Amino acid sequence: MRRASSLLSSLRELRGRCSTKHPVSIISLAFHSDLGDPSPQPCRSYHGLLYKKRTQQLLRNPSRSLDTLVQNDPPLSSRQSKLKEKNDLDEAFESATTMEEMVSAFKAMESVFDENDKRLGLACLKMGQCLDSAGEDHESTLVYAVKALRILEANDDGDGDTKSAVSLAMALHLMGSVHYGLKRFNESLGYLNRANRILGRLENDSCGFDVRPISHAVQLLLANTKTAMGRREEALDNLRKSLEFKELLLEPNSRELGVAYREVAEAYSAVLRFKEALPLCLKALEVHMEQLGQNSVEVAHDRRLLGVVYCGLEEHQKAFEQNELAQKVLKNWGMSLDLLNAEVDAANIQIALGKFEEAINTLRGVVQQTDKDSETRALVFISMAKALTNQEKFADSKRCCEIACGIFEKKESLAPSKVAEAYSEIAMLYETMNEFEIAISLLKRSLALLEKIPQEQHAEASTSGRIGWLLLLTGKVPQAIPYLESAVERLKESFGPKHFGVGYIYNNLGAAYMELDRPHSAAQMFALAKDIMDVALGPHHRDSIEACQNLANAYGAMGSYKLAMEFQQRVIDAWESHGPSASDEVREAERLLFQLQKKAMTESGNCGEPLPLPQSGEAISGKCLDLGLSK
Repeated sequence: MRRASSLLSSLRELRGRCSTKHPVSIISLAFHSDLGDPSPQPCRSYHGLLYKKRTQQLLRNPSRSLDTLVQNDPPLSSRQSKLKEKNDLDEAFESATTMEEMVSAFKAMESVFDENDKRLGLACLKMGQCLDSAGEDHESTLVYAVKALRILEANDDGDGDTKSAVSLAMALHLMGSVHYGLKRFNESLGYLNRANRILGRLENDSCGFDVRPISHAVQLLLANTKTAMGRREEALDNLRKSLEFKELLLEPNSRELGVAYREVAEAYSAVLRFKEALPLCLKALEVHMEQLGQNSVEVAHDRRLLGVVYCGLEEHQKAFEQNELAQKVLKNWGMSLDLLNAEVDAANIQIALGKFEEAINTLRGVVQQTDKDSETRALVFISMAKALTNQEKFADSKRCCEIACGIFEKKESLAPSKVAEAYSEIAMLYETMNEFEIAISLLKRSLALLEKIPQEQHAEASTSGRIGWLLLLTGKVPQAIPYLESAVERLKESFGPKHFGVGYIYNNLGAAYMELDRPHSAAQMFALAKDIMDVALGPHHRDSIEACQNLANAYGAMGSYKLAMEFQQRVIDAWESHGPSASDEVREAERLLFQLQKKAMTESGNCGEPLPLPQSGEAISGKCLDLGLSK
């Protein structure tokens, strides 16, 4: 897991935008999507529901044109005059081509139409969508969105009318988009879930109306909103669904679809799910090579991301090959900044391959091309420090870390997320050099920045967990527990209760409670850790076996020897499944079992009160740590 920070830093340079417009039968729905950033930007869709009015023209009777008498139309009744006035105002609004014309026509409609007239609701919806697409005045947009939703809800009697249901879904999507822009994410999620349910019913009922473009926009905004709330695993599901809709709406090998594949692959990579990212990234590369050729910039971006993915899968040679191909294209196009970042990527791959001197030489060439206080320069020194640390040249490594920190300190207010990530990566280097106090200090600085960024909740949890682990490692157990408990709560929302990293946090909490001589509390934590790791990693994974060993130790400390011996036997069985390579572990586990048997006999068979294992649903979530501690 230590490679995660260096892998993800390059993802920040791989952002792309894509846009599309899809006419939909009676509704014209144009939307622009931004699938690429795991930390989302506002969905500037449109999404606009624009009902097209056809001007009604009376066909003249040819025979009447021969009539020599002038025939005056009969005067209109009051009701007919009112109806004609409304139709004229409606058409004037629909034919408006500028925002000023739309505002003027809308005000005229407001003065004449009944407050619950559906046409007024649709006009409010169109006004709100146009303002939302500009993204400048959320409060004004909200006024139109609220009014549109109120009117369209009043006109939706639930009788299965497709047009009314679609209009209501789009009004709910607008409300979700506005609240997202106002950073009211819980409210946004509520409106979007309602819209999603309506659209799901329409799809299931085969209503004859193509709601896929609207469903795409809703799924995309659901992904953005959940990401902003730190619920990244759930967000990925919505992002994947939005991609599936896009596959149905676009040509199979369109350039825009290729970008979408890459952006979703990038999102998977950001949460270290490289196996899911790989096929999407390969699809993006295939599409762009077919459409644009091998020397296009899009192909270069695909290859850079593919390098990150291969590194995550520990296929470093493949990663290096992709990086070299990307560099050639970027050099041909004169994209100097992207080229420098690709060279830093190459150096990190060389470090992973153990080619430390080659990496240092690569970085020396890059640093000469960077500005004094540039972010790229700081990243170069972090990578240089990595290579030097691997060579155990700690004094030189510390100097590189200090230079990088000095650059990033000046950028805390401008790019807090990037700076927090850099501090965390530098802290990891200080951990390797056994400079734990400096590492803890840097992590606390990172945490202070992350706590102010809602969409970085997963990183906040990881950082909090690492601080807790380091405090535990340095004997500051009471201080460690609040950080570990905070990490558990934050990651419960981000990754769900059964993510394998949650088990590591529980394991560390159990170790902390054992240090404080609280074996009952420790046993609860170790049991939760084992439950999660057995599911996520398998019962014979080394970390799962370690959690089982910790649980046996805790039960032994409680005097519950019967349970302790039961779990100790499970440890022996699990190690034996590894064959001769685990012979030392088997002997140690057998020795511990023998000790438990002796203690049980000494206690005259008193096995103590068993502590019930928690149900799987009781697991609290947290963030994956690099290391699980055992007592």
